[in-house]
Amino acid sequence: MTAQHEARPSTGHRSAEFLRLLAENERYTDAFDRSELTAAPLSGLAIVACMDARLDVEEALGLRTGDAHIIRNAGGIVTDDVIRSLIVSQHLLGTDEIVVIAHTGCGLIDADEAALRERLTRETGQAYDIAFGSFHDLAASVRSSIGRLRAHAWLRPGPIHGLIFDVSTGRLHEIAEG
Repeated sequence: MTAQHEARPSTGHRSAEFLRLLAENERYTDAFDRSELTAAPLSGLAIVACMDARLDVEEALGLRTGDAHIIRNAGGIVTDDVIRSLIVSQHLLGTDEIVVIAHTGCGLIDADEAALRERLTRETGQAYDIAFGSFHDLAASVRSSIGRLRAHAWLRPGPIHGLIFDVSTGRLHEIAEG
């Protein structure tokens, strides 16, 4: 590690789980063999998926490290930041196909955003105008994200696919547009 990247312990409590992560990283570095990979994904794919811990994107799609860019957030929703990342992915790193993956049992389905904002404001004493992206119809949410991608002038035209991951079976279901 260079002086520029010198490791400094984080401040605050280091939980047992955090320490386990560091130990696992030590194990990982012993067999690390991916230094020849570039930031450009081998498959040309960029994937937008929910952050839900039940969805292992790489395993569900048979991907390995270096195969695809994977952008995750709550709901797998195409936000301004997702679009920013996809623009970089396409224009600087050569991706040409996008897959949007949502899943059954998502915490944002029918979530009451106003109630969540009120609770957080009450608990913290700070008010923020944040949209969490709740939705009522999973397939419609995926279609909306695809539509937002297709409409953005800075994203290249190309294949965009929508999938829903069933958390009870692991099966992916393709969402037809429109």
